[in-house]
Amino acid sequence: MINNGSILNRSVLVLNTNYAPMDICTARRAICLFFNEKVEILESYNDSIHSPSTKLSLPSIIKLRNFVKYHKLDVILTRRNVLVRDNHQCQYCDSRKGPLTMDHVMPKNRGGEDTWENLVVACQKCNRKKGSRTPDEAKMPLNKKPLKPNKIHYFQKFIHDQQSAWRPYLFMESF
Repeated sequence: MINNGSILNRSVLVLNTNYAPMDICTARRAICLFFNEKVEILESYNDSIHSPSTKLSLPSIIKLRNFVKYHKLDVILTRRNVLVRDNHQCQYCDSRKGPLTMDHVMPKNRGGEDTWENLVVACQKCNRKKGSRTPDEAKMPLNKKPLKPNKIHYFQKFIHDQQSAWRPYLFMESF
């Protein structure tokens, strides 16, 4: 099945058999899981994909067929996840203009580590201006204190108009 790459990169909510949110994957991955009979499709986008012999509505929410013991509500610390947490916005000046960088609140050369509480998104201008100083030393206060996100709150950031069907599964409204 070949189609526009952007449609196959659309976000899909993955639920365990007990309907607990587990992960977010791409539509491409969800389709592979569906054809390998690992998941069932609960909700679909209005779009569909085609092959010469098959038409399939693009999945929006999938549910695993077999229960996976999964208790981690941790969000993995990656550049992409820090960008999502900080809304792709400089935490010093609110700029969304790229390229955006990762800034260590406590600089690495002063013992700062790669942790949720020490990394923020910064535009290049602010990152250069702050340099190897703390925000207080640079007189550049952070817009909000960087915290480790909860997985449910992290998933909620992926909800846009097209993902309104996700809301009940992410405790944002009743079924």
